[in-house]
Amino acid sequence: MSMDIKESFEKTRVAGSIAAGALDEVAKIIKPGITTDKIDNVCYEFINDHGAYSAPLFYRGFPKSSCTSANHVVCHGIPSDKVLKEGDILNVDVTAYKDGWHGDTSRMFEIGKVSVKAKKLIKTTYESMMKAISIVKDGVHLGDIGSTIQSHVEAQGFS
Repeated sequence: MSMDIKESFEKTRVAGSIAAGALDEVAKIIKPGITTDKIDNVCYEFINDHGAYSAPLFYRGFPKSSCTSANHVVCHGIPSDKVLKEGDILNVDVTAYKDGWHGDTSRMFEIGKVSVKAKKLIKTTYESMMKAISIVKDGVHLGDIGSTIQSHVEAQGFS
């Protein structure tokens, strides 16, 4: 492995660690009654405090530092004064940009007690991601990854 590749991996790891750290901070405060704006503020402050900046902020006019997608919102939900309530599920997606490298990650949170169906959805999406990761190697086509995900999700009764 050349020095450039090692350095690239290290810089990506640092950016990813910052993004993951922001989600760890969110995990400490998330509960019924909190707004998605508050979650966004936590992400913004954590990323900035670690010498990085939020890649989504102002990208093509996006007004926030994270995406907060609640319940039926599939992705790219915009943080607002929306108050989370018992039973909600929320995906928080953050991307830290540091030293020319992006660290992009998301995490699904359960707000208080959630339904059996919501728990099954979270479990199914996680399993489909892990199944997709397990087939990634040289020569695997994007369609094969999508098919792996779709097959698992549909077998569990989701789409």
